Amino acid sequence: MKSNLLKYGFIIIIVGLLFYGTYVIYQNNQEQEETAPTVVEEAVVTEKKNLRIGLAEFDNINPLISKNKEVLQVASLVYEPLVKVTEDYQIEMCLAKEVSKVDSTTYIVKIDNQTRWQDNTPFVAKDIQFTIDRLKEGKSIYSYNVEAVSSVEIVDASTVKIYLNYPVSFFEYNLTFPILSNNQYLNEDMYASTQTPIGTGMFKIGTIDSAGIELVRNESYRIKENTNLEKINIYFFSSMGEVYNSFKMGNIDFFGTKNKEIETYIGTMGYTKKEYKGREFDFLAINHENTALNCTEVRQAIQYAIDKNNLLSSVLNNKGYVAEFPLDFGCYLYSENALQSTYDTEKAKQTLEDGGWEYKNNRWQKVIDHRTVRLDFDLVVWKDNGERLKAAEILKEQLEAIGIKITLREVNNDQYNRYLQNRNYDLMISGVYNSYSPELEYFLGEGNINNYSNEEVKTLLSEMGNITDQNLLQEKMKRLLEICKQEIPFIGLYRSQNQIVYSTSLIGDITPNNYSYFYHINGWVRR
Repeated sequence: MKSNLLKYGFIIIIVGLLFYGTYVIYQNNQEQEETAPTVVEEAVVTEKKNLRIGLAEFDNINPLISKNKEVLQVASLVYEPLVKVTEDYQIEMCLAKEVSKVDSTTYIVKIDNQTRWQDNTPFVAKDIQFTIDRLKEGKSIYSYNVEAVSSVEIVDASTVKIYLNYPVSFFEYNLTFPILSNNQYLNEDMYASTQTPIGTGMFKIGTIDSAGIELVRNESYRIKENTNLEKINIYFFSSMGEVYNSFKMGNIDFFGTKNKEIETYIGTMGYTKKEYKGREFDFLAINHENTALNCTEVRQAIQYAIDKNNLLSSVLNNKGYVAEFPLDFGCYLYSENALQSTYDTEKAKQTLEDGGWEYKNNRWQKVIDHRTVRLDFDLVVWKDNGERLKAAEILKEQLEAIGIKITLREVNNDQYNRYLQNRNYDLMISGVYNSYSPELEYFLGEGNINNYSNEEVKTLLSEMGNITDQNLLQEKMKRLLEICKQEIPFIGLYRSQNQIVYSTSLIGDITPNNYSYFYHINGWVRR
């Protein structure tokens, strides 16, 4: 009996020890779990190797034939020019390795012998001659670039001479047209051809059909860069409305548009929009042959009287930019705000008084050359341009608010062109489509639109057209701007706004301008 009690007692002790040991181990494990760091698995970001672009109203991928500027943007990835334009509108060599000016009407272009077409045939001087000859036929959007070219002489396989009929300031900017292969079109008319032209660019055409184009990376491209994108899919749509819908559905990643009300169509969330200054520049032309307008203080007073921010808001609904000068679209030669004007009606009146003008009988007047001259001007505007007509009405109100009498002349297209040709207006709202070149002859040179004459300005323009040193060129432009700020040959009003729109999944340095959407595209990636 006693032995049984001892046996059971021993068993109870052993079981108790086992329970206690298990408890201690459990507690230790709990403490370790509480103090151990939490491990969270990182989400793997998958990089997609293709970019999807929406394109409306596709016409032809041949860049010498297409009239669609969005097509030309895409085509620039396949077809290259002799020279291209940088983000701040400087010239940069592309297919040309050197462009030199022999004299005012002769240029030598040298190319790199190592460049090859995407069918592996060599790029040669004959291709330049062929392309210019096609442009000279006047059927291309780029035909204007070679308007002054009289002939092209092949010096050797890598050198051509280009002869001009007359001097062209900054002619190098005219060499931004894409080059096509002479070999490909030896036996046919390029403009009637059904061939898909080959290029020399970073991408080449893989497939093309009625639905779109697939670009694939050109593995033999002469510039060896690490490029994230392997393919670019370009989808065709019959209208921009279809592009907007496809973008909202997530089927495309990228498109360009001039639509000022884009948010109305795609909303305000879930995408990135990059705006940039457009090439459409509207300004107030001033006829310096008018006795009163030839007075500097009158032009200064007019500038003080114009509220450009009000114009921008009323005419473009703030979907544009106040503009002071033809080169303020991003050109490296124009310093931001170099000609920024001030709206100040009291200063406008004071400027006239300081200039000897007297406000009498509700009109400013002054005796000039024994004749009483009054500030009473016609303002010419093309009546079929709704934006300019609205601007003219606002300018009339603003100038009459300081006592300058304005009579609106609303004219049709033929009348407007006659005013432009004859330069026989007082004031006129006009506009230009800026080139990439910093050439300013239209505004300030011989026979300019403003009948403006200044010998120092003429000399500066002549010198700048022949200067290749960037620092010296900037110095000359700085002086030119100083003169314009003082003399006000014309008054800039506003310029257009463009934008690209892209998905937030598209990552990279995306910095468009009028020349290209695709700077730094080698670093873009879609996630």
